[in-house]
Amino acid sequence: MIEALDIAKSKVGGASGLAKLLGKITPQAVSQWRRVPAERVLDVERVTGVARHDLRPDIYPPESSVASNLEAAQ
Repeated sequence: MIEALDIAKSKVGGASGLAKLLGKITPQAVSQWRRVPAERVLDVERVTGVARHDLRPDIYPPESSVASNLEAAQ
């Protein structure tokens, strides 16, 4: 999770670049994130191209995990 956040930041110029692209958030707030807040995951994915399941696999599991869980439930 932290690695994906670091990759996302590096793609857009660090915490300042990410904050600017997200709007209404300070670079200081972004730099304090230990993981992307749930309400920001889709926006971070949109502006950086880093997949939601890489940013927060606890909320957005990889597609293969979803398919496996669906098959197991049947």
